[in-house]
Amino acid sequence: MKKKKIRRIDKILEMPQEVCSNNPKFTVVGFSEMLIENYKGILEYEEFFVRISTNIGIVNINGYNLNLETMTNDDIKVTGKIESIDIERLIE
Repeated sequence: MKKKKIRRIDKILEMPQEVCSNNPKFTVVGFSEMLIENYKGILEYEEFFVRISTNIGIVNINGYNLNLETMTNDDIKVTGKIESIDIERLIE
């Protein structure tokens, strides 16, 4: 008996992976803006440091005059003078 090949609807419709999964998408504009889609929560927020939890780990944003400009249930936008971004990967 032949196995039927099951195709996922997201593959058929060519949907972006971040729409169909819980993986975050990071968009950085220059050194002044970062948008994180599919985030889980805010762990710490200071004017010079922001820690955001995602399904793949924790995003650390360092800089000056950092603001959480826009927040929805799925997206968060950090603005200010961003100096560095690093991700603490979850151990699986």
